[in-house]
Amino acid sequence: MMNQTHSDKLDHLVHISMTVSSCIVILLSAFLGLLQWADQVHAQDELPTVYGYYTEGGITSGLEATPDAFLLNGKNITLISGTIHYFRVHPDYWRDRLRKLRAGGFVGVETYIPWNLHEPRRNVYDFGNGGNDLSPFADVVSFLKIAQEEDLLVILRPGPFINAEWENGGLPSWLYRDAMVVTRSSNAHYITYMTEYFNQLFPLIKDLQFTSGGPIIAFQVENEFGNKARGQSKPDTAYLETIIKVMEDNGLTALKFTADSVISSGTAGSVAGAMMTANLGSGASQALTKLKQLQPDKPLWVMEFWTGSWDHWFEEHSTKTAASCANTMNAILSFPANINLYVFHGGSDFCFMNSATYQSSFPTYRSDVSSYDYDAPLTEAGDYTDKYTALVALVTQYSPVKFLTPQLPEESVKEAYPSAEIVGHITLDKLLNTLGSESSTNVKAMEFLDINDNSGQSFGFIVYRKTGLAVSSGSVLKIDGQVRDLAIVLVDGVRKTDVFTSMDQQKGFGYFDAESDAQLTLDDDSVGESRTLDILVENWGHRDDTKGIISGSVLLNSVSIQDWELFPLELKGDWVRSLDGWITPSEAQSPAMYRATVDVSSPHDTFLDMSSWGKGNVFVNGFNVGRYFPAAGPAKTLYIPAPLLNAGTNEILVFELFTPASQLVFRETPILG
Repeated sequence: MMNQTHSDKLDHLVHISMTVSSCIVILLSAFLGLLQWADQVHAQDELPTVYGYYTEGGITSGLEATPDAFLLNGKNITLISGTIHYFRVHPDYWRDRLRKLRAGGFVGVETYIPWNLHEPRRNVYDFGNGGNDLSPFADVVSFLKIAQEEDLLVILRPGPFINAEWENGGLPSWLYRDAMVVTRSSNAHYITYMTEYFNQLFPLIKDLQFTSGGPIIAFQVENEFGNKARGQSKPDTAYLETIIKVMEDNGLTALKFTADSVISSGTAGSVAGAMMTANLGSGASQALTKLKQLQPDKPLWVMEFWTGSWDHWFEEHSTKTAASCANTMNAILSFPANINLYVFHGGSDFCFMNSATYQSSFPTYRSDVSSYDYDAPLTEAGDYTDKYTALVALVTQYSPVKFLTPQLPEESVKEAYPSAEIVGHITLDKLLNTLGSESSTNVKAMEFLDINDNSGQSFGFIVYRKTGLAVSSGSVLKIDGQVRDLAIVLVDGVRKTDVFTSMDQQKGFGYFDAESDAQLTLDDDSVGESRTLDILVENWGHRDDTKGIISGSVLLNSVSIQDWELFPLELKGDWVRSLDGWITPSEAQSPAMYRATVDVSSPHDTFLDMSSWGKGNVFVNGFNVGRYFPAAGPAKTLYIPAPLLNAGTNEILVFELFTPASQLVFRETPILG
């Protein structure tokens, strides 16, 4: 008994000893880990900032291109940057997106500047305080200053044409009121408008150049001009030379460059005084070899490495794998060449700012969805992806100088708010009663309305109304001109156009691609001696064209209808917020505006699921968050950033063209395709 007890005590002591030893090992491991972490933190703290490194000892020079490398203030620099468009990101999120770029090791940010955002009406400029729906997004100077605060250099692409899948490539639609204008050329009328705009913009950014202590290291001249010039027997280089001269006249002395797909364009988009850069999505070795052959005395620079792509209605969601992106990025950096990711973060085309694309085959016109997610390294809502992780690893690998980087910012909180019931609507007729109108003998494009300081109508819808119209049985309506882009016919407020669900419908009456014999036979309910005919035309996005019924006449039984009343339905925020006189939804007849409210205790990012609706636009507290068209896909949700929401009651309005739903549904995640 005594021996057993003694043995138990020995076992107990051994157990205690082993436990203590284990604890000591754990504590030592933790202590060593803490020391290692402290060393890493100390090492990170000792790293220079980008600006600290390149401005040490004072600034004597900006970005310079030697045959094989860039120098910034006399020091070698490998330019690894990413695109963030300030006009596609809510201003409250600018710093977050920029910090996520810098946290990945990128030394620069690239952005376009869209002319139509900053001169929405002729000689009316908006750089953040214009009182327009997108004015908060137009404060480009603040964006550039925040970029510098986040230790990022800036590559600026001011246009005047930017493409960027942005409405009309950034060109303001009021240009088309001047019949003498030839856009993107040395045409005197166009140059006058461009110069007047640049003379407003450039003084704002002159002192933000690197040599003046700011972030801007380079300016692009026009954008992918080679796509246009390669079809010309003699490229209009005088146009590009004029842009450079206007830049220099305004004190913009930083390095100039052009950007083109060099394989297809060669030197067609180039100009003396600006170095050439390449745009590509694959085939890096071929493109860079060609660029070096064309320009042996300059370093290689890929201005656009396409990390994904954008989406059109009636097409699949465009994606590119992280592995594919990483392989091409590695090929670029190892060539070696400098690189800008187009895009690092896409964002959203709020309001009516999506663009469109022309092609030779049907459909000849393809409109872009409002989401500009682009399958980028950061999602539309600013979340990290596996692509971010893969590409950041390459940034780390190929960055010759290690700089201080911030911690990765957290992702925003997403919330699926409770569904909101539709509680009211306003008919199209009553909406028009709140608007002014213009009389016209014949139909005409919206850009030629005498509104907006004689700048015409740029966005939204236009309604062509004819009252007191006699409609006989079997009457046939025909438009012998062009519709841009969708015409919906109503007689006495009742829609006669079928619900739009199929791409093939675009060959029919009232569409962009309507066949020459397309017509609409009015039903028996339309018959009467004094009917009101409304033709509601939607602008799907400019592409160097005008919108509405832009030519010809509207014929009823082969007779031209004249003496119209034209209503500009622009759906501006102040007007949307002023709407009242809501009636019960059970009486609804689309097109109409529908209303719901949602109570929010704490605003968070959210996605509005429009899968059960037809086609239209959504307004959150008066702000147009974009277009929806779930039957066309691929996107079925609209991103609502938290700053658009109020703590408390929020009003959400839906302008629906065809088939309304009974409620609004929210999600934590998007449906992009």
